Amino acid sequence: MRHCLAADYKVSTPTLRNALALLQAEGLIEKLHGKGNFVRHPLRRLTYVSGELTPKADLHVTIRTTNIRARGDLITLLKVPSRTPLTEFLHLTHQGDSPHSLARIYVPQDLAPVEQSWCRPEWAETREAVTARLPTPEEASTLRISSTLAVLAITRVSSDTTGRVVEAARLVLPGDRADALFITHHTTEERGTEG
Repeated sequence: MRHCLAADYKVSTPTLRNALALLQAEGLIEKLHGKGNFVRHPLRRLTYVSGELTPKADLHVTIRTTNIRARGDLITLLKVPSRTPLTEFLHLTHQGDSPHSLARIYVPQDLAPVEQSWCRPEWAETREAVTARLPTPEEASTLRISSTLAVLAITRVSSDTTGRVVEAARLVLPGDRADALFITHHTTEERGTEG
């Protein structure tokens, strides 16, 4: 098929391969292994604003809850000792049959409710780190995206008024369907000290 397209457009096969990779990265086509390249159905772009995805219409979320022990970078992220009991909430957002975003939320078990949903306590501070990177093989498989499509990776850590971390979340949003919006509200005191 590539040879036909290359001949039709009078370009070399490497040039065509680069063009198809660019169209795939833009989310306009998808490559199905062993079948070829296909035009994608347009997916709604979501905007990440202050911990929420908008718009929410026609999106549904599946949640899986697992009890785990803190290890690796979760120890640092949650500021807990190794093997501290945690509850992991795996949120997978879908638009129709297509996975749209993935979030892993970690809560110390003494704060996690017994039921399947997580009601957030009052947060005094939330810090978010945003990076663009390639997906892990597990993320690419779960979100049904190419391993060459960049994702927006957001790590959010929320603390209570005592400074205790009450929630750490890792969100993964495919770059072809997500934007992030950050709004800063300045208080009168902050404005007076600037300058």
